[in-house]
Amino acid sequence: MGISVQDVSKRYGDFQALDQVSVDIKSGGLVALLGPSGSGKSTLLRSIAGLETPDSGRIFLTGEDATDQTVQERNIGFVFQHYALFKHLTVRDNIAFGMNIRKVPKNRVKNRVDELLELVQLSGMGDRYPSQLSGGQRQRIALARALAVEPKVLLLDEPFGALDAKVRKDLRAWLRRLHDEVHVTTVFVTHDQEEAMEVSDEIVVMHRGRVEQIGTPAQVYDHPASAFVMSFIGPVNVLPTNSQMFQGGGFGAGNSSGDSEVFLRPHDILVALVASSSTVPARVDRIVHMGHEIQAELQLEDGQTMMANLTRERFDELNLVADQQVYIKPKEAKSFPMDYSI
Repeated sequence: MGISVQDVSKRYGDFQALDQVSVDIKSGGLVALLGPSGSGKSTLLRSIAGLETPDSGRIFLTGEDATDQTVQERNIGFVFQHYALFKHLTVRDNIAFGMNIRKVPKNRVKNRVDELLELVQLSGMGDRYPSQLSGGQRQRIALARALAVEPKVLLLDEPFGALDAKVRKDLRAWLRRLHDEVHVTTVFVTHDQEEAMEVSDEIVVMHRGRVEQIGTPAQVYDHPASAFVMSFIGPVNVLPTNSQMFQGGGFGAGNSSGDSEVFLRPHDILVALVASSSTVPARVDRIVHMGHEIQAELQLEDGQTMMANLTRERFDELNLVADQQVYIKPKEAKSFPMDYSI
């Protein structure tokens, strides 16, 4: 096992940052800690690193109890959001920093730095300074520096949060390829659902200091364990069980009670121009072009608003316009008890 967190709790005054959190991360895995601000994901990452001391519980790294070990004893590579590169050192010296502190022989340091510069696709830039690099290049150097000491575990705290959207997307794909080459057990914190879905093998969804669900990207998206997970992972329409959408028409909301809500993904709403026994009428309020998809804002006769996503082909086929009358039905929906904490 790469990392095992067992019943870890951490409190700051009246704030319960972690509440009996247990997570097992396989050796060589790439796992995302995903959740909103205050969910405990960064506290959990810092506890694994040894930067925070749990109030209770144990943390094991590669089978060894590391709860009482120092940061140095844990042999962990850590990458922060804001690079934390030494401005006065060249790229080469930044990467070599940890090895020089450990008094690694100079010829080995040089070979390792050359190897890492090639790995992060920045060969030939070793003599530059951080100020001469782009944000994306600096983050690659930060990753190379973390990998230089051959850590048992690599921890990334919102590594791409300070970069613009295009660079973030490029670096996500690069990180996935890099991980597949080095196979270091890696945990990264993010609040970006798309980032977690695109990069990770598994996602740990956190909320209010607790783990809501652990699973592959497909599992947490297609089979959410709670109302919070479904509402946080991807866009969703939330409707009461007595909504016009679920009255008659052959579509029920399961054995839902008045204390439940129905969650419906925008791409699970079917839009038609002709009524049938299984549809309800709606009016097109607004159309938003999102590139490969079109989003239609729809209003039901009872005043409730819904978002439906259509492929460009389907949109062209329907030729929708604002104020148009359409007929809709849900393809798939899930019911959960009302969660007043969302």
